[in-house]
Amino acid sequence: MELRFQLQDIAHAASVFWQVYPLQSVFAFHGNMGAGKTTFIHGLCEAKGVTDTVGSPTFSIINEYRYPGGRIFHIDLYRLKDEEEAIRAGVEDVLYSGDICLVEWPERAPDIFPPDTVQVRLEVLDPDTRKIIG
Repeated sequence: MELRFQLQDIAHAASVFWQVYPLQSVFAFHGNMGAGKTTFIHGLCEAKGVTDTVGSPTFSIINEYRYPGGRIFHIDLYRLKDEEEAIRAGVEDVLYSGDICLVEWPERAPDIFPPDTVQVRLEVLDPDTRKIIG
C-alpha cells in the first residue's frame, strides 16, 4: 500500500488504512522524528472510535485506549535502549495479546515483534503532505 495525504485529510487516510488492513493487529511505524507517526496514530485511533484522549506514550511507553471493538495499545519505544528493556516494560506481552498495537520507533527492539507485523513507513513530502508505505 502507498498512500499520500494532506494533513487536513488525515481522517480519510486513517479510514483507508483500516480498509487495507482490516484483520492485522500489530503495526510498526517507522519514520524520522517529526514525520507524523504520533499524529497519524491519533487519526487511526479516532477512526476506530476511541474517545479517550490520545497522546504520545514517550514517557509511559505504553498507552491503552478502548474502542467499540476492544483495545488499542499505542507504544513508543524511543526511550528504550534494547529489546531486554522492552520486554521488562511489558511490550512483548502487549504485542502478542491479540489487541491492536501501534508502535513507534520499532527499530529499538526489532526482534520482539510477531512475524506478521505490518511494517509502515511515514515520509514527509512537504510541510503539509505525508506518504505512507505499508
